[in-house]
Parts: sequence; structure tokens; C-alpha cells
Amino acid sequence: MTGNWEKAMISTYLIGISVVIASAIGIPIGILAAGNERAHRVVQVVIDTLQTLPSFVYLIPVVMLFRVGDFSAMIAVVAYSLVPAIRYTDHGIRQVPPGIIEAATAAGCTRRQILWKVQLPLALPEIMLGVNQTIMMALSMLVITALVGTRDLGQEVYIALTKADTGRRLVAGLSVAAIAMISDRLISAWSTRKKQELGIG
Repeated sequence: MTGNWEKAMISTYLIGISVVIASAIGIPIGILAAGNERAHRVVQVVIDTLQTLPSFVYLIPVVMLFRVGDFSAMIAVVAYSLVPAIRYTDHGIRQVPPGIIEAATAAGCTRRQILWKVQLPLALPEIMLGVNQTIMMALSMLVITALVGTRDLGQEVYIALTKADTGRRLVAGLSVAAIAMISDRLISAWSTRKKQELGIG
């Protein structure tokens, strides 16, 4: 009805790829941080620093290296949305009850088996909530990436802002909000159901 379907699909594509890459980087780092106290302390300092940086800061080195375009926007979104994937993975694995770990150890499981067969399955709902927050942060970066030449809903919001077009800005903003709400409800519902199945809800 609003004519924003094509731009919404470009936004979904850009965010989807960015979240997959951010999760592929962040989840292994979170696993490493959960299993090593020294790595945990270092990672916490790094991600706390990343969270304090203004979103515009992420665009500067990206534009210097890759110029403007969708690829630069994707790199900036990945860098900005990386933190929740790391933090929630670390937290989820650390929240696994020690008694379960002790039972797995007593059963003769190796550290690798405990990680893959016990800790990760139990931490999966928490990890998915981290992916959910990664999506939210990626969407919040969408309007900022319009400055580097994207052609999605972020660009639509940016153009509306420069022209002081309240109606156009509102429609584009609601379209971004719709994508965020759909992904949030789907992942949150799945995470809640998974926690109930595992008996940790």
C-alpha cells in the first residue's frame, strides 16, 4: 500500500546477511569467553568499549577502506551489532547449572562433548535472544548507513528527514518497526517455548 515493499526487502536482505555474519563471528567469541576467564575479561573490555562508541564512528573506517555502497553499509552494521551475539552467548553458557556439568563429567564426557551436547543446547534459547538483539541493533543502524549510499528503508527515512517530509518519514519508520516487531515476536516466542521444553523457563 505504501510502495515501500522493494526497499523493505532490500533492508531485510541487508540486515539478514549482516546478522548471519555478526552471529558467525560473535557466537564463537562468546563460547571462547565463556570457557576462559582471561578471554572473558578481555572480551568484556572490548565489547563494553564498542557499546560506548557513537554509531557514526563505525562508518568512518569503513568508508575509508571500502568507499560508499551496500558493502560498506553491511560492514558497519556487522561491527555495530556484534556485541549482543557475544554477550548473550557468554552469559547463556555461564548460566548452565553446574550440577548438569558435573553429571556430564561423571558420565565420562570430554570437554568438547560437554560443550556441544550439554552447554550449547541448554544455552541456545539465550543465544537466540542475543541474535534477536543483534537484529534490533542492526535495524537501529539502518538509518545511519543511509549516509553511505544504501537504497533501503534507511535511505527513505534519511531523504524524508532532509526534506522535512513528516508523512514519508513516518511511513518508512513504521516499515522498519514492522520488520523489528515481526522478528522479535518470532524469536522471543521460539526462545520461550524452547526454555519450557528444556525445563529452564
